[in-house]
Amino acid sequence: MFDPAHYKRSTRDQWEDAAEAWHRWGPAIEAWLGPATSVMLDAAGVREGSRVLDVAAGTGGQSIAAARRTGPTGHVLATDIAPTILKYAAMQAADAGLANVETRELDGENLAVPAGEFDAVISRVGLIYFPDQRAALAGIRTALRDGGRLAAVVYSTADRNGFFSVPVGIIRRRAELPPPAPGQPGPFSLGGPGVAEQILADAGFRDIRVEAVPSPIRLANAAECARFERESFGALHQMLAGLPETERSAAWTEVEDALRQFDGPDGFTGPCEMLVISAAR
Repeated sequence: MFDPAHYKRSTRDQWEDAAEAWHRWGPAIEAWLGPATSVMLDAAGVREGSRVLDVAAGTGGQSIAAARRTGPTGHVLATDIAPTILKYAAMQAADAGLANVETRELDGENLAVPAGEFDAVISRVGLIYFPDQRAALAGIRTALRDGGRLAAVVYSTADRNGFFSVPVGIIRRRAELPPPAPGQPGPFSLGGPGVAEQILADAGFRDIRVEAVPSPIRLANAAECARFERESFGALHQMLAGLPETERSAAWTEVEDALRQFDGPDGFTGPCEMLVISAAR
């Protein structure tokens, strides 16, 4: 039985553990997700002077990008359920000389922010992992001013995201985990045809748009990709948590072997397609 309270606690714990690695892999992450991030910020209408709420901000790469767009007259509030990961977001903003970024520990399903406070809400590979996406969207809609826009980066379908779906499949099999039921959180929970559009419409949003963004992940080789995922993907840590260390190591060995199908003469190119889903309040 899926226990949303336990899932949320373990998600927080896993991202606390993975915070340093997600920060350390930051340059690779920005190279991978940079194009989708730019599309997301365009879709959210982030411009000079915008007030932006970043939900599930992580180490804040997209928060930094938004803050550069808004300029000193704008403001970005980066929120996350894991406080340690937000420390890295704050550090990145300070290192970049950006005084218009604020960080705050907040549950994305219970956004304690003033109603109508924000021109834009963004979320990069965060909304997919919320156990109650409808509650999250209701809070986001409340946080937006009339006419403000939400934009989020989510994975499309598993078959278009081999770099991630291959490890997920191996780990699910080894951990004897069933696939998530419809409506449950997971990397591909909003990627199916019409799924994102329906949940946004049900939450009261309008002018709903979905744009696919090719986002191949390029690294030196399969071993580097396996190390990246092993160190920094909290969702995979969570799925493996019930296995003893020897079995976890065996799972990662199998993952690395399977990922070699994406090695080539120019290095590792992992198939990935993101969707930028967006809508207006």
